[in-house]
Amino acid sequence: MPLFVEVALPVPMRQIFSYRVKDNDTHLAQKGVRVKVPFGRQQLIGLVTGTSPDCDLAPQQIKSVINFLDDEPLLPESLYKLTQWAARYYFCSVGQMLSQALPVALRKGAQVSAETTRYWQLTPAGQAADLNSLSRAPAQRKVMQQLQGKVLTQEELSALELSKTAIKALQERDWIGFQDRDNQLDLSWRDSLTLGEEPHQLNPQQAIAVATLNQQQGYHCTLLEGITGSGKTEVYLALLETILKQGKQALILVPEIGLTPQTISRFKHRFNVQVAVIHSGLTDNQRLNAWRQARSGEAAIIIGTRSALFTPMRYPGLIILDEEHDSSFKQQEGVGYHARDLAVMRGNLEKIPVLLGSATPSLESLQNALAGRYHHLELGERAGAAEKVRQGIVDIRNQPLKNGLSHALLNEMRIHLDAGNQVLLFLNRRGFAPALLCHECGHLHECDRCDAFFTVHQSLGEIRCHHCGNQYAIPQQCHQCGSTMLMGQGVGTEQLAEALAKEFPNYPVVRIDRDTTSRKGALESHLNAIHKGEYKILVGTQMLAKGHHFPDVTLVGLLDVDGALFSADFRAPERFGQLYTQVSGRAGRARKAGTVLLQTHQSENPILRELMHKGYGEFARAQLEERRQALLPPAWYMVLLRAEAHKPEDADEFLNQVAALLPQNAQCEVIGPMPAPMDKKAGKYRRQLMFQTKERQLLQQGFETALPQIEALPLAKKCRWSLDRDPQDLL
Repeated sequence: MPLFVEVALPVPMRQIFSYRVKDNDTHLAQKGVRVKVPFGRQQLIGLVTGTSPDCDLAPQQIKSVINFLDDEPLLPESLYKLTQWAARYYFCSVGQMLSQALPVALRKGAQVSAETTRYWQLTPAGQAADLNSLSRAPAQRKVMQQLQGKVLTQEELSALELSKTAIKALQERDWIGFQDRDNQLDLSWRDSLTLGEEPHQLNPQQAIAVATLNQQQGYHCTLLEGITGSGKTEVYLALLETILKQGKQALILVPEIGLTPQTISRFKHRFNVQVAVIHSGLTDNQRLNAWRQARSGEAAIIIGTRSALFTPMRYPGLIILDEEHDSSFKQQEGVGYHARDLAVMRGNLEKIPVLLGSATPSLESLQNALAGRYHHLELGERAGAAEKVRQGIVDIRNQPLKNGLSHALLNEMRIHLDAGNQVLLFLNRRGFAPALLCHECGHLHECDRCDAFFTVHQSLGEIRCHHCGNQYAIPQQCHQCGSTMLMGQGVGTEQLAEALAKEFPNYPVVRIDRDTTSRKGALESHLNAIHKGEYKILVGTQMLAKGHHFPDVTLVGLLDVDGALFSADFRAPERFGQLYTQVSGRAGRARKAGTVLLQTHQSENPILRELMHKGYGEFARAQLEERRQALLPPAWYMVLLRAEAHKPEDADEFLNQVAALLPQNAQCEVIGPMPAPMDKKAGKYRRQLMFQTKERQLLQQGFETALPQIEALPLAKKCRWSLDRDPQDLL
């Protein structure tokens, strides 16, 4: 009796592929295991989605499975269902969605479970060795110092980034050696949970929130709306204690890798349990190791960024999304899934509670909470002795600016610095200057592949486009008139940090942006130095705005925010409100009073006024009403089609043909095609088309019906096009 398997492969074709199972492999064929199969001229690894005794294809068309890689399904049924649901929701293939859910090492065919762990230690000869004899081999000396009096696993050794050559040389000298030991599953945390520190005393609002959350059984989604500094993490910790004592695991998602070090240390200090960490900064093997610990139940707490959402838990108990409003929970490349929405769906499938925490909730979550779909808890007072922040606007119309700073802000900085405090300046523009200007003819140097200006990076000696990565050495002469009088126009973080170092020579300055934290461990070392008080002036982009706790920062200055108030994107006011509130929240977090100053040319702007006088809560509710009147998300549902081509008319014509295939009536609206806010990027012209509906079901049905016809359009091959369900930005 022949047996066939249906296999989901990581290819964009929205279909499942059939393969024959060899007679001696039939006992291995089951749903959820990985298989290696021939696909065209290559071999791919896919996941079995079903088995069947017959197949519709002609016998000569059917190829056989090369081999089965697993004895049992990789993912629990709940995660398998989640990927299937997500594939349908985001209009992609099941294979593409499943490949998002598996660590890279498993997609390449790695073993699911590790039989042994490798431990490194000093040999008797190494213990007796004189380290001074390694004075001319610093890398070897470093390895020896790390292994003094302790045993390290291969993982720990890799994490320390020690030289592989040095390890090999010491092994050849017989100063260090390794031992492979059989793995024993340690689930002791499930029987007895020990705390590493005493929990803090909760204030009444925190205590009510924890009591309410502890009473919930099964699936519940709760929005915890707490102003900055109100102690949301303390609520998470108290809730985790209850979950861990029940012998269940918790998954905690954070938006940025930068936030993970301090989050991990908070949880490790409180609970003596194994914490698995998953983010894109790890090697494939490190991620696989963390995945294994979560799947086996050894790791009680799993902390990670967006992709950690798909990590299997043997004893699922709770999912927490911290800073749930953050746009980095939405994947921009490839499959555009949103980790927040899938986390809520996963909680539903696994029948466990989901907690969304934020000081500035997204309008989507706020609408769900106000409509009663989510529970809604609020923390309205700052934890401990922290006071409310003083806010002020500096109107810079007709004011002389010194490197982007007004006299009022400089004077305020002096007062706070002289009092021994730290000052944080927020400028969302990295580089030295946002544009290169010719002082003689006024020409601005524009990227030859995008509708954008080059940013000047003085320290690297280059001009770079932040949209396509195009870069050149800083030109000596103007491209237009040949003049040598070139100057940076505007201020970036690099220039601001340089200017502040001259203005305040006695106060060390640190700059935190993507350029200064690209090296592994750079962000952590900067943050540690800030906490120790080594730096007094902090200059940074959004990386500094998110979730960090700086007790000595008493003044926060926001420079050049006017661009955020006038954007083509309907989400811009919401983003600005979140950013302003989050950055302001870095001031006065301990016992010291905080001040926030905002420099603007738009001091009368109603959005600004509403934010400053009424706070984010009321501002967001007013924004929700505006969106409802304008028939925009979250009141209506949206999918965005992007198309790019070397000729703009190809992209236009393709989207016009797509528009003709979509339903248009009182409940379904098609907008476009129209140029994207940045019309040309990386040498291609970009167009977009929006399809909006009043009901989510109408969008799903309308688009699912049109999709096969869209893919069959001849122009679909001339353009590069993509779909974005629930788009987070229109750029």
